[in-house]
Amino acid sequence: MITVCVVDDHEVVRRGIRQILSETSDIRVVEEASTGEELIAKLPRGRWDVTLLDISMPGRGGLEALKELKARVPKLPVLVLTMHSEDQYALRALKLGADGYLTKERVSDSLAGAIRLLASGRKFITPHLAEGLADEFSVGRKASLHDALSDREYQVFRLLARGKSITEIARELGLSPKTISTNRSRLLAKMRLHNNAELVVYAVRHNLVSFPGQA
Repeated sequence: MITVCVVDDHEVVRRGIRQILSETSDIRVVEEASTGEELIAKLPRGRWDVTLLDISMPGRGGLEALKELKARVPKLPVLVLTMHSEDQYALRALKLGADGYLTKERVSDSLAGAIRLLASGRKFITPHLAEGLADEFSVGRKASLHDALSDREYQVFRLLARGKSITEIARELGLSPKTISTNRSRLLAKMRLHNNAELVVYAVRHNLVSFPGQA
């Protein structure tokens, strides 16, 4: 029996995943968490085979939780399960130690198989993501400006690109407006951008942001 911990801040999503996996004979959800902090707190006493981890959560986001989880339990497989397309977060997640990346729109037909792959010690990599990885490590590849951003800066960057205000982002991430403002200043400097308008253009041009109604 493969045991799973589901980490997502939406109860309806956790319930849906549990329902999908209840239809399998070899996979069982044994633990849940609604935040990155809750996941990390469960690690010392937790016993499960695969972690399903969302990226967009308030407070300690999924990427931060992934980084700490891998530092504490390097061999625990993590499947990032998210609404964000592979172009937006997959490479960043894999660099932090994720063992697979699955968008929520593909959950129904791919989730069980992805979990079985991770439990057997393998990775879940789609052909599109494999191509991206090949490009990432190709000789002579020039790094993109957004590659220099920290995980938090990248998260703030994408929310700004979607038109959210400093106050809205602070509320969503559980941080202070001052902290978000600082992140904004740093990311603009790193990317050699001058304002939010230029930021939006960059994000759209590089397919790094999705808007309501998109995947």
